[in-house]
Amino acid sequence: MKRLFGNLVLAALALAVLAFFAAPAVGFFAIRSAAEANDVAGLSRLIDFGAVRQSLRPQLAGRPEALAPAPSFLEDPIGAFRRQLDQQNPLQRQPDVNAYLTPAALSALLRGEGRYANQQTQAAATTGTAARKPWPRPAYWSVNRVRMAVADQGGSRTLFTFERRGPFEWKLVHIGLPGDTSPSAPAVRP
Repeated sequence: MKRLFGNLVLAALALAVLAFFAAPAVGFFAIRSAAEANDVAGLSRLIDFGAVRQSLRPQLAGRPEALAPAPSFLEDPIGAFRRQLDQQNPLQRQPDVNAYLTPAALSALLRGEGRYANQQTQAAATTGTAARKPWPRPAYWSVNRVRMAVADQGGSRTLFTFERRGPFEWKLVHIGLPGDTSPSAPAVRP
């Protein structure tokens, strides 16, 4: 009886460890499924939209200095003053981050379409034939943060960063778009 109880405890522990490490992948596939089903409530439970918007803004602006931390006034007074003026300029057009956060665009991002994902509409996503659904590959793994990469057919990777919010709860907090800065037109697919 002791041996059976010990084996059950060991099996439960092994199952908990497996679930602990598989939870980010389950979150990735849950987001993909919710995006394909146009389930906005499900997406809001799985994605921290504020953090994702904040991560996409500098990438879509195409300005590498926006990704760097802001200079302090003591280190670089001219750079700090210039950044302050750039942030207050109302004429400067801000990129449309919300175009990447629609269910159709999220589904396209999770399929690896990168910067062209904002050009997807829900009608185009549902009427298409069987879409290619690549498997995510782990790019970075720690106890509280996981990055998964999805590569498109050309090899450029879209990174998805998940952050732990509970023992088995992960939320998407960052989307890293591929490096090309300005999409002109999506590639024609045969």
